[in-house]
Amino acid sequence: MSDEIVADGLALRTGRRARAMAQMEAFDLDVLVLGRQANVRYVTGAPQLWVAGTRPFAPICVVVRATGEIHLNSSWDEGMPEEIDHDHLYGLAWNPMTLIDVLKNIDGAATARRVGTDALSPTFGQLLPIAFPKAELVDGELAMRTARRIKTAEEVVALRGATRVAEAGLAAALSELTPGITEQSLTGAMLEAMAAGGVSTSATQDGAWVTSREHRWRQGPRDRQVADGDLVAFASGALADGYVGEVGRTVPVGDVSGADELFERSNALWDKLIAACKPGAPASDLLAAYEVAGEPLPPMPAAHGLGLGFDPPVVSPDLPETSAEAHLDPGTVLAVTGYVWAQGVGAVYQRDAVLITDDGAEVLTTSPSFTGQSSVGIG
Repeated sequence: MSDEIVADGLALRTGRRARAMAQMEAFDLDVLVLGRQANVRYVTGAPQLWVAGTRPFAPICVVVRATGEIHLNSSWDEGMPEEIDHDHLYGLAWNPMTLIDVLKNIDGAATARRVGTDALSPTFGQLLPIAFPKAELVDGELAMRTARRIKTAEEVVALRGATRVAEAGLAAALSELTPGITEQSLTGAMLEAMAAGGVSTSATQDGAWVTSREHRWRQGPRDRQVADGDLVAFASGALADGYVGEVGRTVPVGDVSGADELFERSNALWDKLIAACKPGAPASDLLAAYEVAGEPLPPMPAAHGLGLGFDPPVVSPDLPETSAEAHLDPGTVLAVTGYVWAQGVGAVYQRDAVLITDDGAEVLTTSPSFTGQSSVGIG
């Protein structure tokens, strides 16, 4: 594996940038000031250092609509796309006024009428008007969400790659499944396999867990040992080349009474979820699929967008109006989740990456689903 920092491919970054510029036009934004890492990478194609964890808003990237020029906060030029000139890079600074002086000198800053930001802090809420004296500061995140929601053909290729990494982690964890192993050990096997393939950042917290027979969602002691009669759920997620791939499966260990019926319910629900993934349909149809199947709404989103991180839409029982307003346009990629539970048996959890096409839905994941029969030792 090479340690070289390389920019995203030309077709990938230019296709995304064209979508972002189109949304700047649609939302009448003269300048876009970005601080969120996913948005910065979307328009620049440049991986950045020191972006793990959370941090306050800062003007990391500036896009000027009239010229198409991009200015980026970076202390070096390794991995920079060729279209971002060296003199358009500016370094880190503890003093926010140093950054404001940089923004003031960007061509178009003095005359910009509308400047969008994807976030804002009280400090920069006061300072940005100094850099853009004639501008109205507006919410620019909606423009970026609109751009990122529909994936380019090159993004779909990247998402397929991230999904393959997640599936490799899932397969490794499944191969270790045996009575007596702990949840933590199964998660470790999953993460080790992904790291061996060159991806060290997971996209999910719990990689494996014994589903509860008493509670609809997981409750109880952490790091339990797997025993005969358990239903074990796996959630593998990887952040590869900036894109998130996810896959989820549930496997019975030994003879699980009632598992056959539970898996049949899961399969029936899954068929309805995939049928709901129609181009142009409201995202709330995925919630309705649970009701049509006679299943309670899940304790997690029924679907969420995949892309450079967590993309829209988020289809959740807690966000009914948002889910109804969002539509499944062609080019949307979702992590669709099926979840059924039975008292005294446990839960069957399934998650797949699904691409909405002009003709319907294409499942991007290829990992096999399981039945109520024991699948221990399949690896």
